[in-house]
Amino acid sequence: MALNLNDLQIFVQAVDNGGFAAAARRLGMPKSTISKRIATLEADLDTRLLHRTSRSFMLTDPGRDFYEHATAALIEAEAAESAVRQRHAEPSGIVRITASVPTAQFVLADHLPSLAVAYPKLTLQLHATDRFVDLVQEGFDIAVRSHFSPLPDSELVQRQVSVDDVILVAAPAYLERHASPADPQALQDHDGLLVSQTAKTWQLQHSERGSIAISPRSRFVADETLVLLRAAIAGLGVTCLPEASCKSAIENGQIVRVLPGWTAGSVTTTILTTHRRGQLPSVRAVVEFLARSLQLSCSDADSQKR
Repeated sequence: MALNLNDLQIFVQAVDNGGFAAAARRLGMPKSTISKRIATLEADLDTRLLHRTSRSFMLTDPGRDFYEHATAALIEAEAAESAVRQRHAEPSGIVRITASVPTAQFVLADHLPSLAVAYPKLTLQLHATDRFVDLVQEGFDIAVRSHFSPLPDSELVQRQVSVDDVILVAAPAYLERHASPADPQALQDHDGLLVSQTAKTWQLQHSERGSIAISPRSRFVADETLVLLRAAIAGLGVTCLPEASCKSAIENGQIVRVLPGWTAGSVTTTILTTHRRGQLPSVRAVVEFLARSLQLSCSDADSQKR
């Protein structure tokens, strides 16, 4: 028995949209057609794929396995068609991206508008959240993650695109009141803007002078990059931020770098995709554009340091 690809599409849309009515609206066909096609599919397979009542709609265990394979089959079919029809054509369609809030604000915000201009037939959907997002289960094409330690091994394709120093910054007005520290030890007498009440120590590194642990006075605590940046601009104290997140504020003179040459580690930005969706021309185009843009930004920052 050969399964109908259209029936797989109907089944996957019903699951993804949480019911027959929503799938019918998405596919532009009667709800009764959705119900009949899935009933026929279950009959052909001699297996109940869905538990359906007036109040609930959920996959059976065989239905869950079937959904995963059906989704993969549709992606493969889309990729096969795209390989033939769109090999030399302009990328088009919807590309869903997920990133943390700071990554969205400070890494992607400057590049996504240019990406949309470069590929006008693409529809970009960015979901910014600080919770962990499962690309496969939640239907995202791309994740852009900024991380301080290596990402765990997984079946996702990982592409590291930039490494950004975490630097010390403060407002000129604050440094006028408290004097700019001449060495890391002097930071112990300065007000620190910290990411956590339990993380009161900064581990600073210098290419020639090694590393040192310093604990400033706890003046302000926030676990969100933009809040710490605004606090630094307001003159509340010294803080450690990824260089990309404070580049604009430094260029505008709102803050200045403290103890140039010393860093508080680095943050790596990595693009992740699934093997199958990463083969789609639209997804490949977005990955390549973001990789080039972020690598170029990182190279420009390195050139300015030299």
